[in-house]
Amino acid sequence: MSTPAHPPLRSFGRIKSRAIKPRQAALFDTLLPAIAVPDPRAGPIDPAALMPGATGVWLEIGFGGGEHLAEQASRHPDVLMIGCEPFLNGVGSALRHIDERELKNVRLHADDARDVMTALPDASLDRVMILFPDPWHKARHNKRRLVQDETAAEIARLLKPGGRLRFVTDWKDYAEWALERFERTPGLIWQAEAADDWRVAPADHVVTRYEEKKLGDTPPIFLDFVRAA
Repeated sequence: MSTPAHPPLRSFGRIKSRAIKPRQAALFDTLLPAIAVPDPRAGPIDPAALMPGATGVWLEIGFGGGEHLAEQASRHPDVLMIGCEPFLNGVGSALRHIDERELKNVRLHADDARDVMTALPDASLDRVMILFPDPWHKARHNKRRLVQDETAAEIARLLKPGGRLRFVTDWKDYAEWALERFERTPGLIWQAEAADDWRVAPADHVVTRYEEKKLGDTPPIFLDFVRAA
């Protein structure tokens, strides 16, 4: 008898750290059902069906409190923004931002992004954004990092030719880890030509409260890649 395959290791920590504020909790019942990504376990997901007429599709993996996701959605109202975040307090915060800004182009998945990625078709995304993922410092926990060879290959599959990937971290060892894996992934081309290309924030970067806390061991490192044609 064959042994069933194990699901991917969790790449995130706590699901909830404190009680969710009443207003945000109410949005879980009212707003989230209307903007939730279809259950990826039920079958393939067609981005065109989530927002007919969208001029592009962006995916943010682990959107934290949703500040970056909401700001990018506000700047690009014609683009479908798919955000995935398993941390429920973060989802509640994102729902508040979406509600306050009356954003109509955001769809959320309150769970592991890898499930949604598996359900999306090839070459369906224009941008993928991974900002400040859990670094999992201890060597024995590195296998839990979101960025693995398998994840990098999946991102390359999902990006359209010319599509862009941005990875940002404030931990040196994770930047090195991620760069090594992305660079050896067929189809992903690192865009840096000089040190400022990874040291200086891109013009369209959105600074969040998390970034301002400066919890890492280095100023943010920005790694931008383009999907080869």
